[in-house]
Amino acid sequence: MRLLERMRKEWFMIGIVLAIAGAKLEPSVGVNGGHYFRVLPGLGCWCSDRCSLCWAVCRPLKPEITVSYIAVATIFFNSGLSLKTEELTSALVHIKLHLFIQIFTLAFFPATIWLFLQLLSITPINEWLLKGLQTVGCMPPPVSSAVILTKAVGGNEAAAIFNSAFGSFLGIIITPLLLLLFLGSSSSVPFTSIFSQLFMTVVVPLIIGQIVRRYIKDWLERKKPPFGAISSSVLLMIIYTTFCDTFSNPNIDLDKFSLILILFIIFSIQLSFMVLTFLFSTRNNSGFTPADTVAIIFCSTHKSLTLGIPMLKIVFAGHEHLSLISVPLLIYHPVQILLGSVLVPTIKSWMVSRQKGVKLTRPTV
Repeated sequence: MRLLERMRKEWFMIGIVLAIAGAKLEPSVGVNGGHYFRVLPGLGCWCSDRCSLCWAVCRPLKPEITVSYIAVATIFFNSGLSLKTEELTSALVHIKLHLFIQIFTLAFFPATIWLFLQLLSITPINEWLLKGLQTVGCMPPPVSSAVILTKAVGGNEAAAIFNSAFGSFLGIIITPLLLLLFLGSSSSVPFTSIFSQLFMTVVVPLIIGQIVRRYIKDWLERKKPPFGAISSSVLLMIIYTTFCDTFSNPNIDLDKFSLILILFIIFSIQLSFMVLTFLFSTRNNSGFTPADTVAIIFCSTHKSLTLGIPMLKIVFAGHEHLSLISVPLLIYHPVQILLGSVLVPTIKSWMVSRQKGVKLTRPTV
């Protein structure tokens, strides 16, 4: 029972593994260009390649349409539908906190990674994995994990919600600019095409989702649809087709040495930035409460997989090394959840002790 419960909670992580394994076993199914599913034996096959082991109704998956447009638009329509904008108003006035998180996330983080990669470029680590590290630095904060962990600790949840949502909105504009600034020569898509596709598949569905929410708000509050599970399921489809492109390309080779080093580097980056944001936000003249510090630690160091993978799919559309570029972000996501979860008791203990200390030192009237 415990194993089943654990699997239920970690179904998305298991789904990522299965998606990549499925792409490895049958990459032709989800590769760009309209490859085909196979049909049941005896029903015939209309595939151009004539299937020998048929198992499903023959039809094109066409990820260049179903994934690049429909799947991405579905994720952001879902986000617009689920985002409770009324919960953000209470946190709106805390300008200093918001500036700290957004500047750290979308300016300091990518710039520091760029400087670090100048040193790593002389190592034998796969160059496309290093480029993937840079894309991680350019991503906005997530809407889910940072908020969940901030709430688990008892930190400033309203600030975490605001900055996660606001960071996602900023990311729609700033992240592609940062990707083109640091990795512009790697993109095979014209600048105007990137933003027109982002607008149609990200901004428009997000706005439509918010508009629809206004009319069915009561129903949503009553039924509580599984928004997170829906977005995660669609995201697994995007991950699957991304790796189908990789495994169908015989020229791509990923060595285990590079992968292990990238995992270690990602863990080190996250831990270092969490310590750095903690030190900055707990200075005597910082003006941040212990609850604010908790929100800062998680929102400043976490990166969005939900926004990141679709955006990479758009910016690097057709790039033969897209999946390798995506690998660091796929690693970063579970690491940030694992590391954050492990540190929750420690951070919570610190926050409670600091809050007690503030109450004891507060003058009585």
